[in-house]
Amino acid sequence: MKIKCVAIDDEPLALEIIKNYAEKVPFLDLVQTFDNAIESMDFLKNNKVDLLLLDIQMEELTGIQLLNILKIKPNVIFTTAYDTFAIAGFELDAIDYLLKPISFERFLKAVNKVYEKLMVEDMIENKTKEVSNNKTEEDYLFLKTEFRLEKVSFSEILYIEGMGDYLKIVTTTRRLLTLQSLKKMEEILPSNRFYRIHKSYIVALEKIENIEKGRIKIGDKHIPISDTYKKHFFDFLEKRKLT
Repeated sequence: MKIKCVAIDDEPLALEIIKNYAEKVPFLDLVQTFDNAIESMDFLKNNKVDLLLLDIQMEELTGIQLLNILKIKPNVIFTTAYDTFAIAGFELDAIDYLLKPISFERFLKAVNKVYEKLMVEDMIENKTKEVSNNKTEEDYLFLKTEFRLEKVSFSEILYIEGMGDYLKIVTTTRRLLTLQSLKKMEEILPSNRFYRIHKSYIVALEKIENIEKGRIKIGDKHIPISDTYKKHFFDFLEKRKLT
């Protein structure tokens, strides 16, 4: 796997050091460098980048301001001479925070974090495609929680709740959070076992205890069936001779 990265730093010496370090790392592909944040904006908007090596304190536009502007945010390693920006950097979900002067050992440790993160994401994507293409052959899926993959059997899932950019998967024994859309999860799950009944809920059909007054009871949870999904849901149950 090659990681496409861009370095942005208004100090020529710091930028040269980063270029030299990147050349020594086999999995890094430094596709572009910039000596100010403003000039980088068009490139970042029009090109997919896996990693930004981003200086924080720059004239006209800081690294933090640039990151807040970008709609699609790559993985970020902040580079700076000031340790006072560390908290702000991590609040923006930076992978790491390198304090200048940067040693090669410290640089390598930071980019390895990105490599491991992208490898996990690639595994999840490949597994998702595999499950999606072979829904009847597999009885489980892998969910990414932080930097770990959790194996979850379909038979243990009670329901799935959408929470913004995250999903809460409630099972018979645990609750998991994963960064995923409900629509994507709906495509992955076997359609004969799970059904979306609300913009925020997918339920396991076999775990439904009763349906009353537009609500489904699963365990101690009452889940609403929205008007948008109600007709399709009951039509589905009727066609499957489940009612």
